[in-house]
Amino acid sequence: MNQTLMSTTEFVLLCRVDSQKKSYTIAVLTMVYLVTLFGNFLVILVIAMNPQLQKPMYPMYVGIAILATIDLVGSTNITPKLIAILLDRVAIPYGLCLLQMFLVLYVGATESLLLAFMACDRYVAVVHPLRYSTLVTKRTVWAAGTLLNIVSAAFVLTNLIFVTELSFCNTNILNYCFCDYSSLVKIACNENPKYFRILSVTSFVFGICPIAFILVSYTRIAYAALKISSVDGKRKTFNTLTTHLLVVGLFNIPLLMSYMLTGIGVKLTTEAYNTMIIVANIVPPMFNPIIYSFRNKVIRISIQKLTHCMQYL
Repeated sequence: MNQTLMSTTEFVLLCRVDSQKKSYTIAVLTMVYLVTLFGNFLVILVIAMNPQLQKPMYPMYVGIAILATIDLVGSTNITPKLIAILLDRVAIPYGLCLLQMFLVLYVGATESLLLAFMACDRYVAVVHPLRYSTLVTKRTVWAAGTLLNIVSAAFVLTNLIFVTELSFCNTNILNYCFCDYSSLVKIACNENPKYFRILSVTSFVFGICPIAFILVSYTRIAYAALKISSVDGKRKTFNTLTTHLLVVGLFNIPLLMSYMLTGIGVKLTTEAYNTMIIVANIVPPMFNPIIYSFRNKVIRISIQKLTHCMQYL
């Protein structure tokens, strides 16, 4: 596979999985994907059909609905192709590879900024409750959503432009389970530090900054919550805080672990590394709606009402 023509028209995804575990892995991936589709569609449907979820906590529930939409897109972008690879359909056309890479980057960047915005919303609600209705309005939410998408798109398009400059003259084999910017740069013939420099900038903007902001915000929220005299008020505040931190942890910890282990010199097999990346990308979209369904009383009650109504149809 050293032909230049092939390297520029398609890529081969080398997703190593033990042949004895393939059938089991396909079954698990299929189940995870179906649960992800059902759970996130249900959350979006419940929020869209229930006007009470739009006030007075409008931004939080809009954020949950957007998160569910992002999870649907991200999971659909990766999981069906993973299943196809395990069925030995390992080739992916150049254009589809770039599209998958674009969506992977865009979904990750958007979700990271969205979680930071949701932390900001909770910060204002707890620390400045009397000013919440004037500071956080529908206009504010739409403006934040627009800015969030513009910033994410700008960085992702930069990555995409860089990839289109690459030439693949040695190999078209990616030691990865889906098309990823860094894996494409590694097999390219181009030797320019700018292609890796953008990774550092992207990691800082969409990785370190949002996590730092969330931790600082929630530390301040926890401090403010301790001053609340009402036991019920404290419980609700800490319940919201822990729910959001669970989602943030699911999104960040698996990815951080894979990078940290590699960074400190732990030698992971390709199969082990791929497994960690797969888990980081497909497990959070499945668990996010479950977390919100069980830990958010309003959503839980709304789902129960919807289920009850459907029984009479």
